[in-house]
Amino acid sequence: MNGEILLVILIITGLIGRSPIITTAACILLIIKLIHLERYLPVIERRGLELGLLFLTMAVLVPFASEKIGWRDIIHVFTSWPGIIALAGGAAATYMNAKGLEVLKIDPQLIVGLVIGSILGIIFLRGIPVGPLMAAGITALFLKIFSFLIGR
Repeated sequence: MNGEILLVILIITGLIGRSPIITTAACILLIIKLIHLERYLPVIERRGLELGLLFLTMAVLVPFASEKIGWRDIIHVFTSWPGIIALAGGAAATYMNAKGLEVLKIDPQLIVGLVIGSILGIIFLRGIPVGPLMAAGITALFLKIFSFLIGR
């Protein structure tokens, strides 16, 4: 019963915060629980992120498939400052994701803070959740800065 109450709270919070993503996700999970399909929750937990990232990646790659991005655009990435900075940003993001994975392996209970922080970011900062690894990567960076500032 606790799970249902938390999901209803998330639905209300999503409605108040005008976050259709949180509201819809919490509604779907509540329906799954209410019609006693909880056996699928581990599958959703395990594969949901992969499916979400798959669709996110597909959405990002549509301009390639629809030929809105061509060879000229690709060459421009390697020959312009914004393009080179975007390459560096992509490389830095994947590096941060790897550091986030390390942090989660060392301290797995941080996932609770990452999830709640993501919910707060969605609702109050109009953020978009793209996965716990980036959140964990930023957490790893904050932890490094914090440990540096307090002298380890």
